[in-house]
Amino acid sequence: MKLLMHTCCAPCSVYCIDELRSEEIEPTVYWFNPNIHPYMEYKSRRDCLKEYTKSINVNAIFEEDYGLKEFCKNTINNLETRCQEYCYPVRLEQTAKFAKENGYDTITTTLLVSPYQKHDIIHELGDKIAKQYDLQFLYRDFRVGFREGQAKAREIGLYMQKYCGCIFSEESRYLNYNLAKPKLPEGFEFLPVNHSINIRKEKDNKEQYLELLLEADPSKEMINKYLADGELFVLTYKDEPVCIAVVMKIDNDIVELKNIITKEKHRGNGYAKKMIKYLVDNYKTRYKKMIVGTTENNIPFYVKQGFDKYEKTIKNFFIDNYDEELWDGDMQCVDMYYYSKDLNKAK
Repeated sequence: MKLLMHTCCAPCSVYCIDELRSEEIEPTVYWFNPNIHPYMEYKSRRDCLKEYTKSINVNAIFEEDYGLKEFCKNTINNLETRCQEYCYPVRLEQTAKFAKENGYDTITTTLLVSPYQKHDIIHELGDKIAKQYDLQFLYRDFRVGFREGQAKAREIGLYMQKYCGCIFSEESRYLNYNLAKPKLPEGFEFLPVNHSINIRKEKDNKEQYLELLLEADPSKEMINKYLADGELFVLTYKDEPVCIAVVMKIDNDIVELKNIITKEKHRGNGYAKKMIKYLVDNYKTRYKKMIVGTTENNIPFYVKQGFDKYEKTIKNFFIDNYDEELWDGDMQCVDMYYYSKDLNKAK
């Protein structure tokens, strides 16, 4: 699949891109929004999207068309239906046209993430227009991740617009025309956003986390070595440290995840996954690859997190480097298995 994704702004793209990448689909972002006014609003959204896509290594194409006169001419006679009669189709059709001319076979849009948009109409128009250009329309109900995406956008400091885009939607927010709360289809709910979770890099007093780190690696000597040379990250929940990770530079291209451990009472809540995702986002702008050495039992977990390339096996590592036998569940730890994650790969 070669996907071109019409994108209205950076905040709306956050969840869409993350979700598509989790499916191993790498979108190309396509900016074409002649309905966004006034110009400084148009510029703010465009420039923010340029910076964001660059920061996460997403290919982005920007079609410049401020389009105020055309917008007014095509909407003034029936303002109430401007979305479905002009704003949606003009953007989707231009996306389809560009896709067809440039070798893409599929299109979609970040409009599908907003509970404030006319979701069913977007879906119908997307299918219809894509078919006209002999393309596929990739439909996803991204609305379930709307709050999650918005929360992440705020966290990383993206420009957060206050209205849909056109000058009439800006007017509506002042005159309170849109009083109804956004609704999701039956059976759906917003994913909760937990603002009690925080991840930070700990620069001082790393030794205070030694007891927890020993649960994953019982060698104090080894831990002290990579604590001295590595960077330690702490995920806190309600101000309590619940997950710890240590990452060490191997060379100019590679870093190694040396240790990651979640407190026993907090396991099963996805904190290690959140930590790994944070680490990948943190290191991918500086390094090409992250490696991890693990026991046989834990290989499936790391593969699911994108460490999907086998690197090597160090035979008898846990026998040669530890004084006592180590057990992972009912399996004795013998060999160390190394897997890697390409930090520039969509996953």
